[in-house]
Amino acid sequence: MKSEAIVEFGKPLQTIESENPVPKGKEVLLKITNSGVCHSDVHLHDGYFDLGGGNQLPVGAALSLPHVLGHEIEGEVVSIGPDVKDLEIGSDVVVYPWIGCGDCPTCLSGDEHYCNAPQQLGIQLPGGFSDYCLIPDSKYALDYTGIRPGLAATYMCSGLTAFGALKKLVNISDDDHILVMGLGGVGMMGLQFARSLFSCKILAADIDPNKLQAARGAGAHEVYNTSDELSLMKLLDDTKGGVKAVVDFVGAEKTLKYSLDSTKKGGQIIVVGLFGGAFQMPIPMFPLSAKSIGGSFVGSLDETKEMLSLVKTGKVDPIPVSSRGMKEATKTLDDLRDGAITGRVVLQP
Repeated sequence: MKSEAIVEFGKPLQTIESENPVPKGKEVLLKITNSGVCHSDVHLHDGYFDLGGGNQLPVGAALSLPHVLGHEIEGEVVSIGPDVKDLEIGSDVVVYPWIGCGDCPTCLSGDEHYCNAPQQLGIQLPGGFSDYCLIPDSKYALDYTGIRPGLAATYMCSGLTAFGALKKLVNISDDDHILVMGLGGVGMMGLQFARSLFSCKILAADIDPNKLQAARGAGAHEVYNTSDELSLMKLLDDTKGGVKAVVDFVGAEKTLKYSLDSTKKGGQIIVVGLFGGAFQMPIPMFPLSAKSIGGSFVGSLDETKEMLSLVKTGKVDPIPVSSRGMKEATKTLDDLRDGAITGRVVLQP
């Protein structure tokens, strides 16, 4: 099989060839039909996450080069291990990639995406930038009947990340406001899930006028260009003092500051994005503002099934998804790094 792999961090991916894996036990072999490209793939390709102040979190310990990226995986089952009883050859599935060790208390509680010894596809294990991908257990292969091919792949990270973050919001009334910060592929998913999960007004913010226009067309009640110094004043005026909650799909120093400034007393900020930087706030301001700041990392297998069931009802509008050939993987990473993609790109072998 052919795969597009990292052979050196920050350098163009290279095509490598290897034998097709043969599934054992409960393993499943997929022939890839679509593989989404995520912003976290950009950080993995770079070889680090930006921690601010010139500090970096290297990813070399997690990745063994050459490494095949891609955790938004969709494909056709072409071979199964002898212990697989719940899946047939020829089935079209999407794959839950956030796999844990399976034995620790975290995994046994159903939160294997928080496992400290992860075996995640596209990160610790070879991913979907390839002709084929080996799935460790058939329970991670999920039916996506009723969801458009290509779009279905994006729900395994972009969709699940948005859904998992929004599920963390609490005590949202119909009179409240939720702000979606950042309107890339994950943020646009967040906008759609927010509209499906809550009855309050959903606002959107970004620095890109085209993305703001797309968000307005996708149902945002109001949009704000954060590069405009007056936008925060307008938001506070529109909401009569601030929003109840913000989900920051960028995760940069400026977006987190805007999120804090736009949230009313007692509000909630969920940080999702991994753009990078550092954050400081005087400790007394936590109780005095009564604001809570938390993080969210993808979601559980049960949340994935809940999300897919919601999408299948037709209550979640699709985000823009475009297709490119697998050979365009490096260009797609570069375009995503430059903020030049609206919605999501999926790669096809």
